[in-house]
Amino acid sequence: MNSRGPKPLPRKAWLAYLIIGLTMVGGYYLIPAEGFGVWGRLLTYCLLTSSAAVAVFVGLFRYRPRVWVPWLLLGLSQVIYASADATFYISHYIFGKTGFPGYADPIYISHYPLVVAGLLLLIRRRSPGGDLPGLLDAAVLAVVAAMLTWLYLIGPPTVSNSPALTRAFLMTFPLMDLVMLAVGLRLLLGPGQRPAAFSLLCANLFGIFAADTIYSLMRLGEKYWVGNFIDAIWLAGNLALGAAALHPTMTQLADRAPTVDKHLGPSRIAVLIGAALVAPVTLLVQNANGSMHDIPVIAIACALLFLLVIARLADLVSDQRRLAITDPLTKLYTRRFFEAQLPLEVARAQRSTTAFAVLIIDVDHFKSINDHYGHPAGDQALIEIAARLRKATRAGDVLARYGGEEFALLARDTELEELPRIAERLRHQVASSPIAVSEETWLAVTVSVGIAAYPLHGTRPDELIAVADRALYSAKARGRDRVVIGTAPELGPGLGEHTGMIDYLGHLADEVDSMLSTYEHSRAIARWARLISAELGHDEAGVRCAELAGRLHDVGKIVIPPEVLGKPARLSEQEWELMRQHPDSGYRMVAAVPGCDVVAEIVRQHHERPDGTGYPRRLRDSEIRIEAKIISVCDAWAAMLSDRPYQTALSESEAREELRRGCGTQFDTAVVNLFLELQEKGTVGDLRRLRSRSAARPSQRTSFTGG
Repeated sequence: MNSRGPKPLPRKAWLAYLIIGLTMVGGYYLIPAEGFGVWGRLLTYCLLTSSAAVAVFVGLFRYRPRVWVPWLLLGLSQVIYASADATFYISHYIFGKTGFPGYADPIYISHYPLVVAGLLLLIRRRSPGGDLPGLLDAAVLAVVAAMLTWLYLIGPPTVSNSPALTRAFLMTFPLMDLVMLAVGLRLLLGPGQRPAAFSLLCANLFGIFAADTIYSLMRLGEKYWVGNFIDAIWLAGNLALGAAALHPTMTQLADRAPTVDKHLGPSRIAVLIGAALVAPVTLLVQNANGSMHDIPVIAIACALLFLLVIARLADLVSDQRRLAITDPLTKLYTRRFFEAQLPLEVARAQRSTTAFAVLIIDVDHFKSINDHYGHPAGDQALIEIAARLRKATRAGDVLARYGGEEFALLARDTELEELPRIAERLRHQVASSPIAVSEETWLAVTVSVGIAAYPLHGTRPDELIAVADRALYSAKARGRDRVVIGTAPELGPGLGEHTGMIDYLGHLADEVDSMLSTYEHSRAIARWARLISAELGHDEAGVRCAELAGRLHDVGKIVIPPEVLGKPARLSEQEWELMRQHPDSGYRMVAAVPGCDVVAEIVRQHHERPDGTGYPRRLRDSEIRIEAKIISVCDAWAAMLSDRPYQTALSESEAREELRRGCGTQFDTAVVNLFLELQEKGTVGDLRRLRSRSAARPSQRTSFTGG
């Protein structure tokens, strides 16, 4: 073959073939069925059926379809079919062999597998992802056809007195036709283009089935004669196959369907209703005629039809639900679905004491894409961004389109230390390569991510969304293309009007510090907590909360009697019980300041431990706010490096070892690692001496919890 390929057929070649063929069919009946006319009829019939096989190979050669195997199988089946026709009519017209079965019948049967195989390949190519609605609809019609075929074509031979071979062929032909019909219905009711070649191919299948069915009925009634009207149906069906192969659209039959249409149109509904009623109507007809037979077959057909209809309805309901919760552009979940999942996830997390996170992802400078390149380009960018985010999302997480250019992710079973890695994976996936918004235009696109973790940043869906939103705004304010972990809600309105109360609490905190050590304490912890919170990517409100809570974390100790607070020896159990009340006391004092509820909660939690042995409420890891975890580490470090009435100061290396030893039990591992990293750089950990003071030295050290 040359590189240019064969010369294409004239566009109307298929129509000319069809017109000439149908004209010859009319001429076939004008030829006398006796004398030399027998040869004329024989040659005309064989020429027409053979021409269909030739037409298939001509079309295959001239059009060179990308998917050619189905057409090859159909062409080979037609060659076998034409051979069977030649054998049949020579036997009848020339040798007078009119018995059944004849020499041609095994040849006829052997062509069915090739037809079915070719059709199945076409179906698979047209709907590679599957098409449940088309399959169910085809099954409904196939069940009805199978029931009628059994009742009127297959069942009667089983009780006849005909020879076994005759009965076998009388049952085999309807059975093979039924298989071909079922596959043809699947092709007809499935998705994909329906060009002229498709219609002609379907005309071939259903024409042959109709003719074969009439033939079988005539054979059962012993009323068949050669050359009757059935020949016209057979010949027209063969011509339809040849015309389908010669039509230019034959190359489109194997094209993949862009979408699976699950819509039930009026015509399809009418056909399915009619099919579902065939079985009960058949029962009524038999009852009226007083000839009730094959009741089990009809009952099975009724049951299958009922199950298929229920399955079709269930699929429709599932599809409607999917459409209701799926964004049509990006194919992600909708905001409504995402917001419906949040309360469910909160309830699940409360039952199983697990943590999860909400991530709000916003496309940076998206408006400029729409303004400069148009909304179609913006839509294309959103589609690609959604695909990249989906690729970077773990199985089981919920990814949704939250707004115009905003996306939201519900990350299930996620601890705080995992969040930066998850968010960075999303951000990097989007920014990894430019996005094509048109054939000529590629754009570098980035996203900003705001994060809120349950229960650290809230226990209600609206709280989590608010914290993640504020973190997102903070990420954009810091230059975009970054991740920010939210912390607490912003301090309440009017907090500035109560600076006097906060200053007074700070004065009390300083008084407590002066009774315990010669070094600064709460001021240092406030300074370190701010640095660590900012390093973790918290927004400004969260950083401020951590700083203020660090400044006031020990204010509750002001109510503890000085003789207990400054006792140089080991505390008694009763005195320890009194000491363990200071987080609650501090909580009540700080909560009295309007707008400081979150800070107060952090103060109350700063002695809780990840292993659940802390106080005052024995909270576990995911239940403790991240700010409280930060203060716990800072508090312990400050306590270990300063002389106190109840302990001797440690060296920095000893203090580092103590922090490492407490990872996962007393302290949060991620916070400890970050603190020690910053301490090595000299960013945190340095204490200023306030005054010279001799401190009592106990004979035995206790664990370092900061008091």
